Amino acid sequence: MRVAWAVARRPDLWPAALGAARRTAPPGWYRRRPFLPVPSGDYLRFRMLTQYGETDRSPDPDDVLDYLAWCRDWNRGG
Repeated sequence: MRVAWAVARRPDLWPAALGAARRTAPPGWYRRRPFLPVPSGDYLRFRMLTQYGETDRSPDPDDVLDYLAWCRDWNRGG
């Protein structure tokens, strides 16, 4: 929820967040509960391991905002 709240307060990052959700959502996400484009548990564990060195923690909201800003800038070509 902290990440969702942090992104909600940054409308300039909403397009990047939607793009990231589209890229990381498993195929057919709309047919399975919770009917949201959330990445698989395996993917999230992998990302937490590669980012923080442990699989059982939540992402830091500032790290997510930095990543989304990077995605936005990459898509702009800058």
